[in-house]
Amino acid sequence: MKRFLPITILIIALIAGYFFLNRKAESNPFTSIKEVIATPTPVSFVELTIPYLRERSYTSTLGERTLFENNGSYDSYLTSYDSDGLKINGLLTIPTGEEPENGWPAIVFIHGYIPPAQYQTTEKYTDYVNYLARNGFVVFKIDLRGHGDSEGTPGGAYYSSDYVIDTLNAYAALRNTDFVDPESIGLWGHSMAGNVILRSMAARPDIPAAVIWAGAVYTYEDMRRYGISDSSYVPPPSGSPTRQTRRRIFEKVGEFSPDNEFWKQVAATNYLDDIKGSLQIHHAVNDDVVSIEYSRNLLKVAEGTGFSVEVIEHPSGGHNISDPGFSEAMQETVTFFSEHLR
Repeated sequence: MKRFLPITILIIALIAGYFFLNRKAESNPFTSIKEVIATPTPVSFVELTIPYLRERSYTSTLGERTLFENNGSYDSYLTSYDSDGLKINGLLTIPTGEEPENGWPAIVFIHGYIPPAQYQTTEKYTDYVNYLARNGFVVFKIDLRGHGDSEGTPGGAYYSSDYVIDTLNAYAALRNTDFVDPESIGLWGHSMAGNVILRSMAARPDIPAAVIWAGAVYTYEDMRRYGISDSSYVPPPSGSPTRQTRRRIFEKVGEFSPDNEFWKQVAATNYLDDIKGSLQIHHAVNDDVVSIEYSRNLLKVAEGTGFSVEVIEHPSGGHNISDPGFSEAMQETVTFFSEHLR
């Protein structure tokens, strides 16, 4: 009988440990990739989780630059960088004039949804980029993978980490230049990029500042509540890798649920306390593509956490916050970046 006693004690300890970890998981998301792998979650999808994104490395440098436009207050260049073996293109805009002692403050600029096959590096967002550059910021507007001539497949923002990885590799590439202050790099994004930016900040909590315009999908529950009404959206073909991956995720772990252990590790809103930087959000009340409730809901979720979030509502302007709200929103954006990146 005595020889069975150690085995009995071990079984009791394992059962107690199981229930302890389950109670812990119900109140706190995992912070370590080892904890995620130790769960029943399929390891094949671990790359979607915030712990994975935190623990992996991001190393990149800018490629050769080709002058695209010469302006009195800034010069723009076509360039590229490496993101996990893929050549990702972008438009790099550098202010002219005397460079600050520690280098220019800089912004990684992430575009919203544009049908990947129609996307072009030098089109869209020119007014936004030029406004920031005229005010003394290096702006690196990246072409997310699969867009334009960037290599790779467009994986989408909400059920893939590809765009987050592209963003953080672009961030690393700017840090490795000799003309950017490596401690003064922020993020700017529109629409779909709202999710990309928040997950990027959760993955790299030391990013000092970010601005989102008309951002979508933060808690994932808000997608079910509010939806997205984008008439320009072109669904990926039924047999595409993007559709197949999404189907496999749902088959293995189910669609999003706030109580699902896997999805707890994907939603950046479970990691807000760790984020050291500040976020400013601009959203028009009459946005008919992405409901302003996305931004209002994120503000509510952030209350009581250590994450600094400011939401500025504009009475008009639609999804792009066009005039008369554009100039006001851009000036607020510049002021915010000036306070946090200089």
